[in-house]
Amino acid sequence: MTPILLFGIPLDFILFAATLLGVAIFHRHTLLIALAGLVTVAGYKLAFAGFKTGTGLGGLALHMQHEWVTLANLFLLLMGFALLSAHFEKSGIPDEMPALLPDDWKGPVVLLGLVFVLSSFLDNIAAALIGGMVARHVFRGRVHIGYLAAIVAASNAGGSGSVVGDTTTTMMWIGGVNPLEVLDAYVAAAIALALFAVPASIQQQRFSPIEKNAPRGLKIEWVRVGIVAAILVAALAANITANLKFPALLDHAPVLGLTVWAVILLTAPLRRPDWELMPATFKGTIFLLALVTTASLMPVDQLPAASWQTALGLGFVSAGFDNIPLTALALKQGGYDWGFLAFAVGYGGSMMWFGSSAGVAITNMFPEGKSVVLWLRHGWHIGIAYFVAFFAMLALLGWNPDLPH
Repeated sequence: MTPILLFGIPLDFILFAATLLGVAIFHRHTLLIALAGLVTVAGYKLAFAGFKTGTGLGGLALHMQHEWVTLANLFLLLMGFALLSAHFEKSGIPDEMPALLPDDWKGPVVLLGLVFVLSSFLDNIAAALIGGMVARHVFRGRVHIGYLAAIVAASNAGGSGSVVGDTTTTMMWIGGVNPLEVLDAYVAAAIALALFAVPASIQQQRFSPIEKNAPRGLKIEWVRVGIVAAILVAALAANITANLKFPALLDHAPVLGLTVWAVILLTAPLRRPDWELMPATFKGTIFLLALVTTASLMPVDQLPAASWQTALGLGFVSAGFDNIPLTALALKQGGYDWGFLAFAVGYGGSMMWFGSSAGVAITNMFPEGKSVVLWLRHGWHIGIAYFVAFFAMLALLGWNPDLPH
């Protein structure tokens, strides 16, 4: 089969770029555009270009056999963590938060710091949803798009230096990268947080100030708190146990997603999950899965030579291109400083709302964030923080690459 090139560019990339452009322009029809893009790219691959795993339907089937675990994990986590965030909201803890946070622009800063810390040991999707839920309460339902972008950035930055905080860093751990090498990403992540947290918090305080004189003595529903804790602890334990004891299992089953849903179903008799959230969450989840699947079909068989320039570029690419296949390719290639790569592909997706699963989860909760123009306009500090933090880390630590594989 002969791939089609336009001006030297494979048609696959042009079709994917057109899909992302459609999502950016027609943000009220993102699901239809993403599905249409997936069908178009898959049809082109079937008819002309073939797949890395072969040609025709057989090649497509083998490709999906390789990708299904990643897709299933994303589906289960996004759907499950939406129910977790509803349990957290009804627990009463978000109602207490205004009394605990400073009642000026420093309150939003502290909340972003909490999201950052949570994401270091929880999945970044859960950290972002918890941050969004608290923000909805302390700002009385009016959350600025710039602050939504900051919540996503804080969750992605917090997970970038921890092998249990993000799918990409977990992949590095499975691939044999020392967790201490990934830990270096926190140098850039902390600098980025310091850079974007203040302007985003000032944006939020001007848009809808944090609630002052919040009521105290509200009743906490500890059963729901226990359910939230059980889901998060089980997910963390499953992630660590599978990586240390049964790494091969991670290639054959969506361990993390299944664990989350097992706890949700086991605790359902104690408190009913908010099943009414599922239809809206399902649409947002399918949108992300369509983009991730389309990205996996791209012919990115090799990256440019491993260097800090390539790592910097991968961060910007991650804003519109799924970072999971990018990380897999980088691991096969080798020769990277893994702390830089972890920060780049982890944090870089924050620059677009659909660039990370945390961004999709947040915009499921706040649909007004599904506008690329508004996300870029009001979240300008996210991209600047990425660029400055990357070079600050380069100056402080230097580029210390691993040996090529």
